[in-house]
Amino acid sequence: MSKGFYIITGTSRGIGEALTKMLLEKEHHVIGISRGASDILSRHKNYTHYNYDLTDTANIEQLLSGILIKLKIEETEMICLVNNAAMLEPLKSIENCEPEEISKSLSINLVAPIVMSSCFIKLTDHLKVRRKIVNITSGAGVHPLEDMSMYCTAKAGLNMFTRCVGVEQAGNENPIEIITVDPGMVETEMQKTARGKSSDAFAMANFFKEAFTNGVLQSPEALAVDLDRIIANEYETGKLINHDNR
Repeated sequence: MSKGFYIITGTSRGIGEALTKMLLEKEHHVIGISRGASDILSRHKNYTHYNYDLTDTANIEQLLSGILIKLKIEETEMICLVNNAAMLEPLKSIENCEPEEISKSLSINLVAPIVMSSCFIKLTDHLKVRRKIVNITSGAGVHPLEDMSMYCTAKAGLNMFTRCVGVEQAGNENPIEIITVDPGMVETEMQKTARGKSSDAFAMANFFKEAFTNGVLQSPEALAVDLDRIIANEYETGKLINHDNR
């Protein structure tokens, strides 16, 4: 199997770390982008880490350009961008959200993936290899949830953005594959944050607590298996894929 190059955001823990670990074990090359580093991943020779704050959206093109210029693209049949990094907070009604909180949430959950995708498409358009963008979304992008307006709005926006780019790319001579993937409920730090809130402070706290108690959450490692399969498969560009879609 041909080895691929993967650029993944949010690799310091959770889904990003688990997916990266699996890809590295298959001898793919992974470039991780996050504010923190993973000790597990740093041991692998095919892993390169970039410490970067994705709220700095103005310099993402410079970051990606520096990454891509170092890759030996001629040695692969696919290069894939996985926009995984996200933040759940603020978890409160919109009138209680500070402007800084709103701006940070939308920057990480929506603006950064859009800018990353835009720059990735532009900077790789000349390459004669398979190119793919995987945007990690959430059921929150479809279902309105109390005290989660910023997260829901960003994920809904990411879904529509992916659909729009799919339409744009469909008629191109060298189209890029772009999909969103709903991973379902996964045991991550964001889940722990949500169920750690009191129901007085966060209306959905009991929902997240019950999901954990009832064993609904899957592990990041189990999800990584599904994501690996989804990345390998070809789908209609712009499509929303559920993690267990066979």
